[in-house]
Amino acid sequence: MSIFNVFTLMGGIAMFLYGMDLMGKALEQTAGNKLQGILSKMTASPIRGLLLGMAVTAVIQSSGATTVMAVGFVNSGLMELHQAIGVIMGANIGTTVTSWLMSLSGLEGDSFLVRMLNPNAWAPILGFIGIFLYMMGKDKDRKRGVGKILIGFSLLMSGMNIMSNAMSPLADEPWFMELFLSFSNPLLGVLVGALLTAVLQSSSASVGILQALTSTGAVTYSAAVPLIMGQNIGTTITALISSAGANKNARRTAFVHLYFNVIGTVVFLCLFYGLNAVFQFSFFNETATTFGIAIVHTIFNVVTTAILLPFNRVLEKLAIMTVPDDAADESEEISLLDNRLLSTPSVAVGRAMLTGGDMAEICRTALLQAMSTTRKWDDAIADEVNRKEDAVDHYEDVLGTYLVKLSAKNLSREDNRTVNTLLHTINDFERISDHAVNLLKTGQEIHEKNIAFSREALDDLSVLEAALQDIVNRTVDAFQKGDCYAAGKIEPLEQVVDGLVREVKTRHIARLQAGACTIEYGFVLDDLLTNYERIADHCSNIAVAMIEVADDRFDTHEYLNHIKNGESPSFEKRYERYRGRYTFAPESYGSSAGAAQADQPAPKEEEQP
Repeated sequence: MSIFNVFTLMGGIAMFLYGMDLMGKALEQTAGNKLQGILSKMTASPIRGLLLGMAVTAVIQSSGATTVMAVGFVNSGLMELHQAIGVIMGANIGTTVTSWLMSLSGLEGDSFLVRMLNPNAWAPILGFIGIFLYMMGKDKDRKRGVGKILIGFSLLMSGMNIMSNAMSPLADEPWFMELFLSFSNPLLGVLVGALLTAVLQSSSASVGILQALTSTGAVTYSAAVPLIMGQNIGTTITALISSAGANKNARRTAFVHLYFNVIGTVVFLCLFYGLNAVFQFSFFNETATTFGIAIVHTIFNVVTTAILLPFNRVLEKLAIMTVPDDAADESEEISLLDNRLLSTPSVAVGRAMLTGGDMAEICRTALLQAMSTTRKWDDAIADEVNRKEDAVDHYEDVLGTYLVKLSAKNLSREDNRTVNTLLHTINDFERISDHAVNLLKTGQEIHEKNIAFSREALDDLSVLEAALQDIVNRTVDAFQKGDCYAAGKIEPLEQVVDGLVREVKTRHIARLQAGACTIEYGFVLDDLLTNYERIADHCSNIAVAMIEVADDRFDTHEYLNHIKNGESPSFEKRYERYRGRYTFAPESYGSSAGAAQADQPAPKEEEQP
């Protein structure tokens, strides 16, 4: 083997690793929302967790990445430790998909069907189709993502083919044959396999290299088995590194991964060599093939999972013993958004959106509680509103920082829209919580000064507050569901709220002139109306941001001018419907008609365009 073979080998390894990385990331990016949906179905059932881990790993082609995600979810409080165990076990099975894909390169035969099943025959065609789709597709387009997947697979197979050709001269090297004979020692084989995978940080990559080595004829099953066992141990280094600085349960998750693979290796090796001593396996000293490596890899992961799955609670207890509870851990905070998830951007985007939805829900609750204090003061509710406002401020800081980091990632078009929507809306939600605190202060002033509202004034405010609650509920629901159609119903309601605010002021002045209201009430009323109007404005901002980002533009003024200048029939219909729903009683002081109408819950809007 010459120095040029070494150069070729290095190039083949580089192409192989880059192809695997490109294909995995493109698959994850293209899967996008589907992957988020899979991950959202977390369950306490070990079997469901197992299937979840298998599915995610099969998509992103990396058991290490899936395990790091599990660590991140546990650190974020999204997943319990016992849930993560099933996911980790499933990830080990899911990673065998890659070895089966690469094993197809070992197919040999003269028939057309056999030759076409060999990836070396059609990988170049996929590469050509992939580069065509990549060049024709727009930036972050789905077509471009599919192109990357095909290019990645073509590079992966080409790299493996180059490695095999570069290493084939080693078949004539006695020292190389002796080296692999030494790997038949189980302890040495496990150690070398673990070190190789720890360096590459990918068991799929190290198994692929082992499959490429089968072309030399030096790899026997006696050497391959301990090497594969070691590769499964080596892949745990990724999760162990990622758990540094995480909370105790996240660190325990990484140790579960380690113990699962170490115990599984010990059990499997004992079974394998014990049965070989009794039955003398005929294939033990035979030369391994790419198919044989894939079979061993799969059998190991399936058998160890089947054996250890019933003992998942034992693994949990072992991890708890390794990372025990102590007094310092009691004050441990759960991270809202874990940086570990940034390595899988589509999952990180999904988590960011869930966090944004939680932030919106806190704003809604705080606002409704604050509005209640303007009618009846409650110290406990006031404290709760202030706590919620502090929580929203924290959400905005953490989410804003996380979104900036996410923006630097290579995101799909859909994920990019989600990030942009969050960036444009979280400040409006934070401002809504600020107005909730302002309403709280007004309620406190009403309580401390014992300001009494006239019945007519209460009736007017009831109508306005019903409309405000309606617009806030619609906005939060539309945001949490990502429903742009529902968001389109916000602006006409905002216009109705603005009109109601002006009408309340006009009616107050009329009552003031008639001696039915006091000036002191007028000051308080002005504070309430200012906050109500601005809350509705922020709801409008959120809805417009959702719609504009979904249309890949952001010109708020153009959008608002378009719908307000009579160019949107649906806007006019919705406005008239809302305006008819929220009306005041006739100005005959003492009438309770307005109150009766306001006290009725707002009817559910019919789904109209």
